[in-house]
Amino acid sequence: MHSFEASGTVARNWWMWLIRGVVAILFGVLAFRWPGDTLVVIGLLFGAYALVDGVFAILATIRAAETHQRWWPLMAEGLVGLLIAAITFWDVGITLLALYFTIAAWAFVTGVLEIVAAIQLRSHVTNEFWLIIGGIASILFGVLMVWFPLAGALALVWLISAYAIVFGIVMIAFSLRLRGHSAAVSAATTS
Repeated sequence: MHSFEASGTVARNWWMWLIRGVVAILFGVLAFRWPGDTLVVIGLLFGAYALVDGVFAILATIRAAETHQRWWPLMAEGLVGLLIAAITFWDVGITLLALYFTIAAWAFVTGVLEIVAAIQLRSHVTNEFWLIIGGIASILFGVLMVWFPLAGALALVWLISAYAIVFGIVMIAFSLRLRGHSAAVSAATTS
């Protein structure tokens, strides 16, 4: 397919991009409106993923055993996935809490390592202070998440919400651009 034909196909389906943008904005607005429910949904989606992943790992175990391959690592992986899914569905708050503090710990450790890297690089790189500033920001982010967990969780939902709204606006603008392109392609092919 030539690029002109491909662009015409994409342009004719401009409405799909429009729907995608509207749905993203709707999600963003609803997430702003109900941040607690948004966190629960994110946790439940993770639980569903762990369940499906665990089931497929166990199915892979059966296939590996049939072909006399090592199967126990796949079985262990599948059982862990099922266990995590069960814990998530039993109490999604535990999963969200673990995820939240994992992010906080990651931010803190990353910040420390960025500062260490900047100190080691200072004889080779100028302006390594930017890496130090980034490291300090990461450490502060991790500490603030631990110090103010509710505010940190709310901030994460707001960031996801804001991203969804901005993404939706961009997709709508792109769909309108495609719609104009579709009209131009239609006019060019009928001439």
